[in-house]
Amino acid sequence: MVFWWVTGTIMNKHIFAMILLVCGFLSFGTMANTADSTVPDPFKRSDENSKLKIDYTDLDSLLEAVVLNTGRSTREKARHSQSKTGTRMQIKVNRATINEGNRFYFEIFEDNETNQQTLLDIRNRLESIPTAVPLEKFTRAEQLAYWINLYNVTLLEEIARIYPQPGLKKLLVGREEILSKKALFVGGIPLSLNDIQFTILKQNYDSNPLVIYGLFQGIIGGPSIRKQSYTGQYVYGDLIDNAMEFINSNRGTESKNAKVFRVSSLYERNRPYFTDFDADLKKHLLEYLEGDELGELQVAKTIKPDIDDWTIPDIFGYQRDLGGSLASNNAALMGAASGNDSSRFAAKGIETRGYNPETLKRLNELQKKQEEQRTGTVSIEEMGQAPEETDTKD
Repeated sequence: MVFWWVTGTIMNKHIFAMILLVCGFLSFGTMANTADSTVPDPFKRSDENSKLKIDYTDLDSLLEAVVLNTGRSTREKARHSQSKTGTRMQIKVNRATINEGNRFYFEIFEDNETNQQTLLDIRNRLESIPTAVPLEKFTRAEQLAYWINLYNVTLLEEIARIYPQPGLKKLLVGREEILSKKALFVGGIPLSLNDIQFTILKQNYDSNPLVIYGLFQGIIGGPSIRKQSYTGQYVYGDLIDNAMEFINSNRGTESKNAKVFRVSSLYERNRPYFTDFDADLKKHLLEYLEGDELGELQVAKTIKPDIDDWTIPDIFGYQRDLGGSLASNNAALMGAASGNDSSRFAAKGIETRGYNPETLKRLNELQKKQEEQRTGTVSIEEMGQAPEETDTKD
């Protein structure tokens, strides 16, 4: 007999499975066949007096081990690079955005079934929680944290299985896109990531645009992946923090001239969250925008959602394609990324390989620098790359 642990109670997995399967299929017809879906009945209600909390220890261990926090954007463009010894090869990058956003060590999952299985196990555990304990037993805040964590882990697991891939545009908005695939089976109901984003979260949280900053897109041009999971207690504060970081970065906003204010195409893809797109988006951005851009948006006549960076935010990035010293080693980042002992995560099944001493030293230096400064960026050039620079659009 299998039991699932949720703080405050222990539930028999099989008791709720039968109930939720019946409820799920009865309420799923509308969602499966229409664009304007309604939230399936098992996910509509909440208990605001509930003391139940979901334990994310395994997810926290993963994120702590494989996320590199690069700090807040300074809006500085990456320096012009010079080819390093031994390579004349150049990779096209956007100097305005390439240094922004946290990094996820996707390399540790490449061609590694053990590590991929560990990520899949975390995804499966989260996916099965509503079968053990109905979501209506949790507060709205606890549910919000749950859906965001499930979304992010699912996307990470999907990307990890196809990594390496230099850009994800085709997988996010192209013919091969994975966001509309019914990849999840939650409480007896098939769900896609778009179902979570544009039906469950949009309707249950009154189209609150803060939600979109918690949903990792697997690209530099989207909100950052955090080093900790979302929890009901801190979810709204963490979403505001993510919003502040993204909006006040080159990949989020940029003033083109006195009349046009450029924003990320992320907002265009989340247009349903803004009823009157230009007016509502402008009001939203003004709430969190800082610096010169605040005044520039106030006088701008047009908002243009055309800032893109579809690059996957891995650790080595283009260096693996340039054949530099970092690319020669597919070592586990572990302690280098987190600055802490990774034994807890390693004990959960992540397979580690030998460190390249030069790589380990450099990554630790970068992490120490971030911890000391608390803000700033990690220069991709500092990791030995020779990118071909591009600026933002004129």
